[in-house]
Amino acid sequence: MKNSSSSLGFLPTTFILVGIPGLEAEYIWVSIPFCLIYMIIFLGNGAILHVIRKEAALHQPMYLFLAMLAVAEVGVSVSTLPTVLGMFLFGNSEIGFEACLLQMFCIHSFSIMESAVLLAMSVDRFVAIYSPLRYTTILTLPRIFGTGAIIGLKSIILMAPLPLLLRRLPFCGHNALSHSYCLHPNLIHLPCGDISINNIYGLFIVISTFGLDSLLIVVSYGLILHTVLGIAIRGGRKRALNTCGSHVCAVLAYYVPMIGLSMVHRFGRHVSPLLQVLMANAYLFFPPVINPIVYSIKTKEIRRGFVRMLSERRARV
Repeated sequence: MKNSSSSLGFLPTTFILVGIPGLEAEYIWVSIPFCLIYMIIFLGNGAILHVIRKEAALHQPMYLFLAMLAVAEVGVSVSTLPTVLGMFLFGNSEIGFEACLLQMFCIHSFSIMESAVLLAMSVDRFVAIYSPLRYTTILTLPRIFGTGAIIGLKSIILMAPLPLLLRRLPFCGHNALSHSYCLHPNLIHLPCGDISINNIYGLFIVISTFGLDSLLIVVSYGLILHTVLGIAIRGGRKRALNTCGSHVCAVLAYYVPMIGLSMVHRFGRHVSPLLQVLMANAYLFFPPVINPIVYSIKTKEIRRGFVRMLSERRARV
């Protein structure tokens, strides 16, 4: 593969993507489940966004944060789609250097947004349970949209230096990735120069976003449990906890695969490449597939919105 030689070192013109090791001859069949996964993601999250937009009763903090979560999940999926389907459908196993950095930036930016929205949703649940009478006066529309804007800006600002830090490193001809998309934990192992600054800044991003977000989510649920246990009526406790069920599922669907992937990247140098690929795919594809299903089943208002939407379409036909 051609490499560009410059004063910055040897920067590869392209990176080699890896699909699923051992199944190279079956990629056209492997593309079928991936196409179905993308269809479920776009249809499911698109339907959630459509119902929330159309139903005036859903213009409440909980559902507006859910809409932000759906946007972030669609963003992650759109970022991976060109290379994933390009590889499995058309056998394109290369991505340009700049395109790879852009894809890395988009994937991680939307992932940071997803984590921050999950934190905002946990705060929303705490406010709803702790102070239900002041819920809509505390979480007003300007505050909700302001929170969304801050989350988006924070994600972009934090991720912006990473592509620049990677560009300054010499790769010395190393350009083979471990996945069918570009992730920073994968890219950072390719350069042959000093990566200490990249590692320090990458660790800072992880701690200040995923680490802090997950800690604050745990604190929020500790406060929620403390508040719920103070409710005298047993039925009231159950109703309060039921409002958190969908969000707990969303948190687990996001953080469990992410922690598994982080463990594989950090400590699994001798782990099977197939396991690395499966963990990365679970991290990126499991939350946006499962969340619309969970919220549709467990959230009565969303379910009613879907029923009304389908009824209106049938009436038009």
